[in-house]
Amino acid sequence: MAFKITSSPHVTKNSQTATVMQRVILCALPGLVVQCVYFGWGSLIQVLLAIAVALVAEAAVMKLRKRAVGVALGDYSAVLTALLLGIAIPPLAPWWVIVIGTLFAIVVVKHLYGGLGNNLFNPAMAAYVLLLIAYPVQMTTWVAPAPAAQYSPDLLASISQIFLPGSGDINLFRLGIDGTTMATPLDTMKTGLSMGLTSTEVLAKPLFDEGLSIGWFWVNMAYLAGGLVMLKLGAIRWQISTGMLAALFICSGIGFMMNPDTHGSPVFHLFSGATMLAAFFIATDPVTAATSNRGRLIFGALIGVLVYVIRQYGGYPDAVAFAVLLANLCAPLIDYYVRPRTYGHRSGN
Repeated sequence: MAFKITSSPHVTKNSQTATVMQRVILCALPGLVVQCVYFGWGSLIQVLLAIAVALVAEAAVMKLRKRAVGVALGDYSAVLTALLLGIAIPPLAPWWVIVIGTLFAIVVVKHLYGGLGNNLFNPAMAAYVLLLIAYPVQMTTWVAPAPAAQYSPDLLASISQIFLPGSGDINLFRLGIDGTTMATPLDTMKTGLSMGLTSTEVLAKPLFDEGLSIGWFWVNMAYLAGGLVMLKLGAIRWQISTGMLAALFICSGIGFMMNPDTHGSPVFHLFSGATMLAAFFIATDPVTAATSNRGRLIFGALIGVLVYVIRQYGGYPDAVAFAVLLANLCAPLIDYYVRPRTYGHRSGN
């Protein structure tokens, strides 16, 4: 029997970086489309603006580093970072928010660490946290989902709000059909519980339909569908997504069983906020995640636990970005303790 000896990593398929990035981008598009259906054109405008800024920044930095610009632009990593950041921020955030965030993600988080493959943190999530801390008002002003909104922004209104901030009253697009101001489902749940309401009373608000978040549920379903396609195509591996969703389900299930009046249900947590986007498109970044199969499971589970703990007991309604960055810090430690034994060596050597 003949054997072929190759250098590590020992994989059966040799997908180029550009191919993997393209598959991830394409699989994220259905989620973006559903997001635009429920929240208007703003998300698409933010994504396109972010991609333009990311490509210019990538080219400029590569030029300064005297590296091949075409190769860097052709791997689509900058496009993917811009896409994820554009999806994550509120649709009608002022244009300078996404510009600052994209520049920080590409220039600082990615290239100051040495470029693709060397960054410690997920660029999109690091930029998101920067924006959230620096501009909390702009980063928490989401519009109401179309079925529950009193006013929904059309294309011209979205362009006006993004590129001419202050030209109109953005709060009009936050009004529900009953004329009250709406927040995101996670924020609504957190605020309601802090005011002494039960989870059942919170879920009776117009933002929810039979316990499910209007708009947000279908956005999460779209990203779940895209994630499953990526698994089928081999663009990502199953361990991180499974670990994160299982840990979030178990933690929220325990909390809900202990006291359903003060905890959201597992279904609520799984299909609210950026849960599915994080599980399949953000946490699975191969550069900033753990590398072994067991390590990926632990890495994903850590994110799921952190998401639940911060959502339930922390100061931020949705904790995806913070959870991912904290897990990025732990990835080298996870790899150290769960790395496979080197062939020919005893355990511990």
